[in-house]
Amino acid sequence: MSQRKPFPVRVRVQYACSKCPAWCCTYAHIEIGKRDIQRLARHFGVDYATAESRFTRPLPGKPARMLRHRDDTIFDTACVFLDREARRCTVYAARPGTCRAYPDSRRCGYYDFLRFEREQQGDPDWVART
Repeated sequence: MSQRKPFPVRVRVQYACSKCPAWCCTYAHIEIGKRDIQRLARHFGVDYATAESRFTRPLPGKPARMLRHRDDTIFDTACVFLDREARRCTVYAARPGTCRAYPDSRRCGYYDFLRFEREQQGDPDWVART
């Protein structure tokens, strides 16, 4: 009897990041680790210390660091790497591990909320500012 590799099972996600205003990029604390900073340093062709000071800031009360934010056109602030017009990550290939792992399930609560609000408002482009 031949041993076959198991057939890969596709997980069907029930969200579309391309239709979202990038809520996950507006978290107040997007934690970032040393490997993430190294990845960003390579991406931008700078040393670790430069990447750390330019793209991160201390996380209050913790030894960890978080991504810097800047003013946003929809929400108060958003990740410094968010393209505010396209609502997409400008460093997608070098994005931090936290961003790579999100969302960690088939569903995204933000996307579910967005779809619900758009249906309630009768506007396919509605963005709730909550």
